[in-house]
Amino acid sequence: MRDGVKLFISAYLPKDNSEKHPILMERTPYSCAPYGKDKYRPFWVNHLIQYCKKGYIMVIADVRGRWMSEGVFADVRPFNPNKKNNKDIDEASDTYDTIDWMVKNLANNNGNVGVFGISYPGFYSTMASLSGHPALKAVSPEAPVTDWFVGDDFHHNGAFFQMDAFDFYKMFGFGQPHPHPTTVAAPTYDPPIHDNYKFFLTEGALPNLTKLAGDSLKFWNEMMNHPNRDAWWMARNARVGIKDVKPAMLVVGGIFDAEDCFGAWNVYKAIDKQSPATNNRLVMGPWYHEQWRNNDGTHLGNVPWGSNTSQYYANNIEIPFFEYYLRGVGSVDKISKATVFFTGENKWHQLPAWPPADTQPTNLYLEPKGKLAFAAGNSTQPSFDTYISDPAKPVPYTQDVHFNRTRNYMTDDQRFASRRTDVLTFETDTLTSDVSLAGPVIADLMVSISNTDADFVVKLIDEFPDNGSYNDVDIYAETDPVNKYPMGGYQMLVRAEIMRGRYRNSYSDPEPFTPNKPTEVKYTLPDVAHTFKKGHRIVVQVQSSWFPLVDRNPQQYIDIYHAKNEDFLKETINIYHDQSKIILPVVK
Repeated sequence: MRDGVKLFISAYLPKDNSEKHPILMERTPYSCAPYGKDKYRPFWVNHLIQYCKKGYIMVIADVRGRWMSEGVFADVRPFNPNKKNNKDIDEASDTYDTIDWMVKNLANNNGNVGVFGISYPGFYSTMASLSGHPALKAVSPEAPVTDWFVGDDFHHNGAFFQMDAFDFYKMFGFGQPHPHPTTVAAPTYDPPIHDNYKFFLTEGALPNLTKLAGDSLKFWNEMMNHPNRDAWWMARNARVGIKDVKPAMLVVGGIFDAEDCFGAWNVYKAIDKQSPATNNRLVMGPWYHEQWRNNDGTHLGNVPWGSNTSQYYANNIEIPFFEYYLRGVGSVDKISKATVFFTGENKWHQLPAWPPADTQPTNLYLEPKGKLAFAAGNSTQPSFDTYISDPAKPVPYTQDVHFNRTRNYMTDDQRFASRRTDVLTFETDTLTSDVSLAGPVIADLMVSISNTDADFVVKLIDEFPDNGSYNDVDIYAETDPVNKYPMGGYQMLVRAEIMRGRYRNSYSDPEPFTPNKPTEVKYTLPDVAHTFKKGHRIVVQVQSSWFPLVDRNPQQYIDIYHAKNEDFLKETINIYHDQSKIILPVVK
């Protein structure tokens, strides 16, 4: 690198020298193992083998300070647009220097480079697009880590996703420092309780997890000292530097990605807004994290999609994209500006823009007696539904007992939550025609609470007809019955999101609630692409915990990251009818 630090790459070169070959690179903090000239990356397990067959030079790179690369690692290292000397480095400059070395030193390359990667490597792909190297022709950030305070991985709207953060930094061992190049993985942590609900409830307040994490987990401890979206967090928002992007961009994500659903939608939008001249495309499929690189994209959890969506993506979008821009082969004319799979309808849509121009913001009001209506009621007296939020018995995010966070909860059946007294459930009448949504959903609640802070989780749900299939299980069969889930009345989670109430007006300047004073809490959920079919119902749930996915709010206005076990209070929460609504992006 320009500052003298040496980074490690593994490069796989075709034996065929009858033509020059493009370079396709992934930069990763997760290791480019296996190490050694006699070891091979298993490209054959998914569609990446197609690139090998077409003669690509495949490169995996250890980023600065990880595994076999020298230097000091920094989580989501801030982009520096004003580099003044060779000591001013960031992930964009490291990408530039790596590309420069590769085109000069890897035998028989054609001078064209592409970069792609999923999740954290998706962040490095976004940074690669800002490198400015003329050899970089095409970049695909896939489920890119983008903003760890607002929407990806560790925080959503300021609420701390403790389970993913603790699993990643402590149990997986990612946060352990790499003081020198190594091929040896960091030590992992096995908690004494393998029921994640019980484990996190037993540990209690966040300082207890911080104590378990230990002093060596630098980023965990930094997060604990930056509870609000200050300059430290803003510098780590990957969208800040997305300007004047030169390579062709293919932003990819999963509509049901439990880790980085936010990133794909919002990197795409940031490029369109801040770099309008960029050749920018979006692909969103009905996938969990990384499922588009899985040979099976036919379903998620209990919900089938009617086709192999991962195979469609690989053959019709990703491979043609890199073939055209790196090898000059074929065409990208059939790859639309936005290629989005609409669930419910179970069909790919090729769109000229996202969100589509023909969407109409449509209010869906929370009404008395658990009703949802597209028109507000005529009552002159305010009314509300009430529930008690008890941090000692928080609402689970899924009905089953798990050790690790599931990837299927994004489409899980929500009937278990409907049966709790601390979850409000509202539903429409049976739909007489299809209702398609395309774009962000807005939750606009009027609430009052008995204390000074609260979380609000809003879920948008598709309730299937009561006579749905898979109910015919013979419980008297001589052998164990086939495990078919009862889909009649299934409440499929379409989208859910949390808002930490103190951030309702500003992520940077939180403020307490005035007890018992009606207060608006309005926030945006990630985009949806879903059709509620005729005969189904639209359901909305409102609750104030989502555990152990998200840490518990003490339900008083204190520093949550340094709270004590005794700080957690019960709270009475009122959700007002007619004044509370969900704003849906309805396709007209």
